[in-house]
Amino acid sequence: MDVHSKIIRTKNMRAIKGKHTWPERHIRKLLHQLGFRFRLHPKQLPATPDIFLPKYHAAILVNSCFWHGHHCHLFHWPKSEPEKWRHKITQTQARDRRQLAELAALNIRTLVVWECALKGRKRLNDRALGERLEEWLLTIQAPGELLWEGLFLLDQ
Repeated sequence: MDVHSKIIRTKNMRAIKGKHTWPERHIRKLLHQLGFRFRLHPKQLPATPDIFLPKYHAAILVNSCFWHGHHCHLFHWPKSEPEKWRHKITQTQARDRRQLAELAALNIRTLVVWECALKGRKRLNDRALGERLEEWLLTIQAPGELLWEGLFLLDQ
């Protein structure tokens, strides 16, 4: 049972934005401190990643664990309207896979930074986050994911 009325819940959900979120701004701040320069939400790319680094031919997508259905300690399936949420989140996951494939087809490396790496009791500190971001950008040519457990490389 929801603690808010349907009207209040709808208002709260509409207030959640998809661009310039706190996790995204935090990653941008770290990258800037490390001396990296980037573009935000470039429309010329098919997937419109959150951060694009043209010099490194790399894109960074900052994903919310809830909205993208990440299997971590921050994600729980909602108990109200479970069919609706399961459909919505699985569609988002399918879109994510499609967008990563589109970027890979353009030879753009991708790093998905999950919210659990930035928030919660298991988060990485800023130094560790910066080190992982810099390591991936400068030395790793494979797509990856950055989560609370660290940096993981994905199969190409």
